[in-house]
Amino acid sequence: MPLHASFRDQPEVRQGWRVLAILSTLMGFASISTDLFLPAIPTMATALRADVGTVELTISSYLIGFSLGQLFWGPISDRHGRRGPVAAGLVLFLIGSAGCALSGSASALIGWRVVQALGASASVVLARAMVRDLYAGAQAARMMSTLIAIMAIAPLVGPLVGGEILAFAGWRAIFFTLVGIGMATLAALSTLEETLTPSRRSTEPLSRAFAEYGQLFHHRRLLAYAGAAGCFFGGTFGYIAASPFAYITIHHLPPQLYGLLFGAGIVGIMVTSTLNGRLVARIGSDRLLLWGATGAALASVVLAVTAQTGWGGLAGLAVPMFVFVATTGLIAGNAAAGALADFPKQAGAVSALFGAFQYGGGILGSALVGTFADGTAWPMGLVVGVGGIGTLLCARTVSAISFSRSADVYEAT
Repeated sequence: MPLHASFRDQPEVRQGWRVLAILSTLMGFASISTDLFLPAIPTMATALRADVGTVELTISSYLIGFSLGQLFWGPISDRHGRRGPVAAGLVLFLIGSAGCALSGSASALIGWRVVQALGASASVVLARAMVRDLYAGAQAARMMSTLIAIMAIAPLVGPLVGGEILAFAGWRAIFFTLVGIGMATLAALSTLEETLTPSRRSTEPLSRAFAEYGQLFHHRRLLAYAGAAGCFFGGTFGYIAASPFAYITIHHLPPQLYGLLFGAGIVGIMVTSTLNGRLVARIGSDRLLLWGATGAALASVVLAVTAQTGWGGLAGLAVPMFVFVATTGLIAGNAAAGALADFPKQAGAVSALFGAFQYGGGILGSALVGTFADGTAWPMGLVVGVGGIGTLLCARTVSAISFSRSADVYEAT
């Protein structure tokens, strides 16, 4: 399916790449807002006179704001379009990022992270909805995979850049950098045309639009897709929250090298996302989702064992985590495209609900590793292990429901 008609006033290829770049940047806000300051967590804990577990809650607080924000922005965008809410969210992101940079205590930093996340959530949830506005079917899954592969650059360079900023300018400069990124993105947004034309917008009152979330909970297939994403992101953010401590404090990895180790998994995401984009039309997104979930589950079990026993040292943690993180390219895009496929007129609300599951799992995962921090890597291994197994169970549920649907159609014919 080509770009919407409102985009055809420019050459299609050139316009398509410009849209792709902007959407990738918007989707990257979820990762860069956290990944950039990961190497600074131990330093921030010392500077703010807080323990590492407390500073790790800056990730949980961000995810809380992110999840709640998505539920707010989704219905609003279905009624009023995408561009305006994204712009409002970016302004809120700028305010939150500046507040983080100026925080004098861990509690203040946690609070400003919520504000930052409320703004960033608009960018991510509405970028997914924009994809649904412009594409459908296998092409939507392919586009989502392309976006994930491109936006993987953010977490790839984030810890590397964050480590360098920390070394030369201190941790506060990291958040001022996010202010600059937000301003640049806001300027780029002004060049993007609205993807949801007035004729396709919801005319429902916002109160009823919010009530539709309850109706969406009756769709088992949607919940299975969202559950797969939620379980997977629970494990992923458990890793994100705990890995600086596990790698830097326990295994004495220099903060600057942490970015390289973290970035290895992101390279894996780019590879699997590219592979997914090439295979999805031939193999199907549900089957690729199941393949990815199977790989994630196996890797997570290995990680749980090595984290508990200490076998393999740093490599014993890093190798299975590389495999787990790399499966993002097979899980995230296919789960999102599958969730959105049956709801073209509710793309904003469905994307928001999907994102709430996704980052709600992240809240739980990151909070658990912070709450049960015991000076070892075991809490990280346990959370990732449970998340990987949950992802596989949800992916198998998707396959079972899809098979049942196909059987019903066959019998009807």
